[in-house]
Amino acid sequence: MRPEDCESVRALSLFRDMDATTFEELVAAAYLQRFPAQIELIKEGDPADFLYIMVEGCVELFSSANGRESTMAMVRPVSTFILAATIKDAPYLMSGRTTEPSKILLIPSDDVRHAFAVDEAFARAIVVELANCYRAVVKSMKNLKLRTSVERVANYILRMQVRAGGASELELQIGKRTLASMLGMTPENLSRAFAALQAHGVTVEGRRIMIDDGERLARYAKPTRLIDDPAG
Repeated sequence: MRPEDCESVRALSLFRDMDATTFEELVAAAYLQRFPAQIELIKEGDPADFLYIMVEGCVELFSSANGRESTMAMVRPVSTFILAATIKDAPYLMSGRTTEPSKILLIPSDDVRHAFAVDEAFARAIVVELANCYRAVVKSMKNLKLRTSVERVANYILRMQVRAGGASELELQIGKRTLASMLGMTPENLSRAFAALQAHGVTVEGRRIMIDDGERLARYAKPTRLIDDPAG
């Protein structure tokens, strides 16, 4: 593991305050691997053998039932995923696959649970991380249940704009089919939502999104920190 990769992982809030020796033991037991695109890393229902940390690339978390499949989240560096299953020693509730060439650190779950038991700072950080994950799930449910499909797309675009520093021209980093699934709609409904947003200051051409009137879009979308703020 390169020193810069180790520093990136150490900088995560989950590992930042833990004992240096405990962190070194975790890293020593870990595997840093490269994966090509479209590789299934985990399968829902399987035991959680590893905690995964995205170093480079992107992973799509998804779930399937009764012949249907839905995208649950997109994971980008530097961040962890499948923490709850690791701590509980429980089966994965989601599957995960790379959407582009990725570099991922795999830490054996047994070592993570041992560190949780002996390192108070690490245990506190895990509680905070799981609390953040819970709040993110609640916000996602509120987004799905309290907004129309067009409002969900409008707020997704506004969140993209915030991450892009307020730029008026954006580019989707994921396919439209994946985006539709993540927002709880069909690809046809997503196309209709993009068309409807033309009346609210948005133009979509392929993966390019032009925000012609950000204030008009915000008046329609009505973003709120109780749903849209990723830090709260």
